[in-house]
Parts: sequence; C-alpha cells; structure tokens
Amino acid sequence: MRRMSATDIVITADDRPGAFSDRAATRATAEPKVPKTKKARTRKPPRPPLLALSPVQKAAAIGVATVAVVVGSAVLWHSGAPQRMGRATLHSVLDGTARIGLKVDEITVTGRNRTIDGDVIAALGIRIGDPILGIDIDDARDRLEALPTVRAAAIQRRLPGSLRVVIAERQPVALWQHDGEFVLVDRDGHQIPGAIDGFEDLLLVVGDGAPTAASDLLEMLATEPKLGPRVKAAVRVGARRWDLRLDNAVTGLEAKLPEENAEAAWHHLAQLEGDKGLTQRRVTMIDLRLADHMLVKTEQTSAHHKDNGA
Repeated sequence: MRRMSATDIVITADDRPGAFSDRAATRATAEPKVPKTKKARTRKPPRPPLLALSPVQKAAAIGVATVAVVVGSAVLWHSGAPQRMGRATLHSVLDGTARIGLKVDEITVTGRNRTIDGDVIAALGIRIGDPILGIDIDDARDRLEALPTVRAAAIQRRLPGSLRVVIAERQPVALWQHDGEFVLVDRDGHQIPGAIDGFEDLLLVVGDGAPTAASDLLEMLATEPKLGPRVKAAVRVGARRWDLRLDNAVTGLEAKLPEENAEAAWHHLAQLEGDKGLTQRRVTMIDLRLADHMLVKTEQTSAHHKDNGA
C-alpha cells in the first residue's frame, strides 16, 4: 500500500451513479453464447458447458462471498469471542480480499471546486491498495463534511477497485468584513476559507452576528427586486438590527431598519424610493426605527418627519 496523492484523484464531470453496474450488466448480456456440443457417443449425458465470466463478474462473485465471510466474522466478534482474535480474523480476511483484487485502485471526485486536493486526501484517510471492503464509508464521509468548504459528501464503493466521492461545497452568499479582512460566508453563516476573487460583488456584511443573519437579510431584500440589488452593504448593530447602504458601500444612502418589523420598514423604504426618489434628493440617511416617525438627513440639513406617507 502507498500513500494517496493528487494524481490518484480523477476528476470527471459526467460520472454518474450506477454507471459501473450498468457497464457490468451490459458486458454480461453481451457475453457470446456457448455453442452447442455435438451429440455424445456414450449414454452418459454431456456436462453443461461452464458459463464464461468477465473479470468484473468474477470480482463481484468473489465480493459477495467475501462479504458473507466478513459479516460472519463480525457476528463471531460480537457473540462473545475474544476481540483480539476477531480483529485479527477480520484483518486477515480483508487482506485476502485485497490480494484477489478487491482493493482501492482509483478514486473519482466530483463537485470539488474550492476544496484543495490535499484536504480531500487527508480527510479520506485512504491509501492506494487498501482493501476496498474494509473502508468505513460513514467515517470517511464525516471527515469530508468536517472540511470548512464542504457542506455535504457521499461516497460510493464500486467493485472491484473504485471509489466515487461526490462533494457539495458551501456556496458563498455574502462577504463578511471582520478585523480588517474579508471572508466568504454561506447561507448557514459558515465561513468559507480561500480567496474572494470573483465574489467581490456579493453583499458586504459587517458586525458581530452578521454572517448568521445574512441569509434572512438576503431573503428580505429579495422581496423588493428593484431596490434589493442596490443594497451594497449591511451593518449588523448590536446583533439585533441592520443599517443598510444603497448604491455605494461607503458613501451611499444609509437606511436604519428597526429591530422589530424590519420587513415592513424595508417595504416602506422601497415605496418612498419609488414615489419620492430619495437618492435623487440628496438624502444621505433615513431612520425608519420608529413606526410613526422617521428622520431624514440630506447633504445640507436634517428633518424630523411624521410618517404620513409624505
């Protein structure tokens, strides 16, 4: 056995579940028929011809028998037999299956984009030549899903020697500015390590608790399709409410939303922008935290308005 390297990982976009078994089935149905033998000269009936098996079919048949042996060994282990003997027996059986060809020869990975090859290899913990029947699929999957870039993973054994790994990576939905650095976050608020190249136009969120609240904020912004895309930054204040910036993350119009009924205030802001054109009137700040009053600040002055629709 040798340590797996990046060259052992095959990246294929068109690999699909069941492809291996489909090929095996096709190969089995395509086997040439055994020609009929001539009439025997003796009274003893001729033996039926042996069915020719492909290498894949032979490996599958051996695998079925091996699984039975492995299951039997596990039952013996849990039935009260000494565990040391059970482990030795199990390892011996698995080594035997590797010698007859049931060993890891290839690993196919799909869905990997931001996840580094080395991280996948370390998480799998598998060596080329390992008995394929001895791999703990659940443990390997849990280690993959513990990677910060991976949201979910699935591993499929394909006898005699292939493993198929499918990765669903975390997708960035916002940029979190924290301690002077920018970090991508997904819809669950998990931080996604790596470069932010290509994601600079995502919503910028700032403040403690901003990553976990970003998904709900984006859903709210999407309810106003004309105004939502214009929100470039959002500051989480006291882990309770949002201050939004329109059109420009630094100098754009600032809209202060309340802690309660933030969605109603957001719809009101969209209506005001549509009816009054706040950004065209040099409004720099609008405070919507009070239900019946709002504070509007322009470049020259500020005014306290009663909320009567004006």
